[in-house]
Amino acid sequence: MTTVEKQIELKNKILIGLEKTYERLIEFKIQKNTELVVMKDNKITKIKPTK
Repeated sequence: MTTVEKQIELKNKILIGLEKTYERLIEFKIQKNTELVVMKDNKITKIKPTK
């Protein structure tokens, strides 16, 4: 396995981990009935998560 292939594999693992973290965050916010705070167009916005 070359260095480039190792980097691609690591990148893919990181992206999968980020996707799982995002899904768990949304599930947690739904469970606790709290808003998700994000930055949109350089403004802080609160979003009510839904399934």
